[in-house]
Amino acid sequence: MTWLRAIAAAGLSVLMPGAGHALIRDWLRALVFAGLYFSAILLFFPTDQIAAAGSISEAMDVLTAETDTVSQFALSFLVLFAAIDATFRAAGFPPSSNSSGDGPSCPQCGKELDDDLEFCHWCTTRLEPIEPQDADEPAQDQEETARP
Repeated sequence: MTWLRAIAAAGLSVLMPGAGHALIRDWLRALVFAGLYFSAILLFFPTDQIAAAGSISEAMDVLTAETDTVSQFALSFLVLFAAIDATFRAAGFPPSSNSSGDGPSCPQCGKELDDDLEFCHWCTTRLEPIEPQDADEPAQDQEETARP
């Protein structure tokens, strides 16, 4: 289901940058991409001439005639970048981690572990107890010195 969600996020981002991020509930990125898109439209498109057009076909004629290639490239790049970002985020790349990396993490899900538990409380994976290597070394040294 993850790949289907990633495709849906990409499709929505192509139609409206930020909508794909809203689908995956990444609200801050959704607002940033939508804000960038509308700001770029206001900056690059002749909004006065588009508003004065009587029909949609006249507005499209104004857009194609009055918009230069650099402006079209900037908007296309923004749409493509939003779609790629939404796709990778929906697919789980890069894997997000809520911990700061100070403590041990689960080998299965990558989230922070509770030291008191013998399993991951996020994904319920059983964990093997970790024995410190430093504690084993003095015991071996004592055994070696005790032998004649």
